[in-house]
Amino acid sequence: MKTKNLVLMALLVGVGAALYMVVPGFIGGMKPDFMLTMMFIGILLFPYAKETFLLSLATGVLSGLFTTFPGGLLPNIIDKAITGFVFLGAVTVLAKVVQRTFVQLALIVAGTIVSGAIFLGTALFVFQANVPVGFAALFVGVVLPATVFNAIAFAVIYPIITNLVKRSSFKTAATHA
Repeated sequence: MKTKNLVLMALLVGVGAALYMVVPGFIGGMKPDFMLTMMFIGILLFPYAKETFLLSLATGVLSGLFTTFPGGLLPNIIDKAITGFVFLGAVTVLAKVVQRTFVQLALIVAGTIVSGAIFLGTALFVFQANVPVGFAALFVGVVLPATVFNAIAFAVIYPIITNLVKRSSFKTAATHA
């Protein structure tokens, strides 16, 4: 990994952390995870296993530390690790068409839904999180709205980032396409 790429990934994680911290929690303390959006952008820019591992670990730990969901640290780490590599697999399989905006948005939507389901399943069933509402209410009340927020955030942020990357000396998979 090059230092320039690490810096860009760190900036993405930092922006995600700042957005994550200012958004209030919804049902059961859960909130839209903009760090997830930044992780997805990082994986689209650097679709490699090492980078995905690093982004997944960093976003999982930071999301877990900042979460308002009871007992959310470990579920966040588990969720980001699994979701990151599932997303990388989808990007790899769809490599020929992944530069199309519609495909990217579809991946973000699917990735957010997968992430939310993994997080909720891990928190509620494995770690027995003490939350007054169930999986279905949290999924409909938080994960589905978070999917919309993440898709909008991606649609706004990704073109800005790719434009900046094209004007800089960063070498990403997006600039090689």
